[in-house]
Amino acid sequence: MLRKPAAWPSSLALLLLTTSIARADDPVPVPVPEPPAASPPVQPAPGPSPAADPGATLKLTPLGYVEAFYSWNFNRPSNGLTNYRAFDDRHDSFTLSNVALGASWEYGEVTGKIVLQVGHTPNLYYAGEPFSAGAGGAGPSDGNTWKYLQEANIGWKAPVGRGLLLQMGLFLSPIGPETIPVKDNWNWSRSNLFYTLPYYHAGIRATYDLGAGWAATAGAYNGWNNVVDNNEDKSVSANVNYKKGILSAQALYFGGVERSTGAAEGPYWRHDFDAYAQIDATPSLSFLASVNAGLEPSRFGTSDWYGAAIYGRFKAASWLYLAARGDTFYSDAGSNASGTASPIFWPAKRVTSATATLDARPHDGISIRLEYRHDQADTELYFRGTVTGDGAVLPYVPNARSQDTLTMGATAWF
Repeated sequence: MLRKPAAWPSSLALLLLTTSIARADDPVPVPVPEPPAASPPVQPAPGPSPAADPGATLKLTPLGYVEAFYSWNFNRPSNGLTNYRAFDDRHDSFTLSNVALGASWEYGEVTGKIVLQVGHTPNLYYAGEPFSAGAGGAGPSDGNTWKYLQEANIGWKAPVGRGLLLQMGLFLSPIGPETIPVKDNWNWSRSNLFYTLPYYHAGIRATYDLGAGWAATAGAYNGWNNVVDNNEDKSVSANVNYKKGILSAQALYFGGVERSTGAAEGPYWRHDFDAYAQIDATPSLSFLASVNAGLEPSRFGTSDWYGAAIYGRFKAASWLYLAARGDTFYSDAGSNASGTASPIFWPAKRVTSATATLDARPHDGISIRLEYRHDQADTELYFRGTVTGDGAVLPYVPNARSQDTLTMGATAWF
């Protein structure tokens, strides 16, 4: 509770009053201002931290897909295998081919991508991965180490000209027009060219936009299907891409030592040349042609190969596509008086296939396909009826030069 102050004595009030009145003849004092206090030095405004650009925004694109199929081989092989087919190699069995989940992102000038996978496909995807023994302080490496990883890379868009993208990590192979996800191919099965050529590379690459639809890429890798290298040499690639209007095309060279250290063939360079072109003749009709050729010298002479594939796809309705493909692949192992080089691809000189695919897409993000395919080789490469061997202690022995399959497959993605 506030209290009022007590009354002041009259004598004290009188004294205050008389001393507060200035005489008329007294000079009026002029106040002298004090000097201003020194201002603190002005600090420059802090710039953006090099580790975090405040203007950058994260652009995240999640991705994923599931692939499953049922296939019937009219040879009815007792071992249940449709031999030398990439990823659709099971007879009379519902198969979960692949389940993939990942994301790509951009954050300012930084890019990245990672895709994980599990299923039947990764077993063949990494079948060619070299085995590297470990030691007391170093772990081993083989296909089982990496098979759950489909892609993983990081990148930086350097401010050079139109933009130079530098990347390092694990990439899908740029060789040929076909790729690992079924959704990105016209057919369910892959061609013989795709089966024989590499699926992935680990290393570095640089891509530059040349303008007017052109782009160029150069890279250095451990080799064909090598996350861990099998020798002391690195492989190199260079390719030019064009995409504008109704035409897209690529020309590529890939070269390097691919045999393992100590191989009888010696450390000779393998050279591969690849090209393809796609033309969208009308909004409903597209054609694609692909060619590949290469050679590899060795102590036993020069191995060489060439292959070609033609594709066509017709959009019969907004939800229905008809696709066809024909391909052939020839390879010959080097041979002289010193011996014969081990085959680079398969134990046959020529293989061909013809494929017809019905692709129904009732909704965005789903494809249901019915496919018939015929394979033919110039030697026993496939299985028919009762097959000799057990696949473990005794390898299965091929006993047929041809095989026909009917496959129903479905894939969904986001």
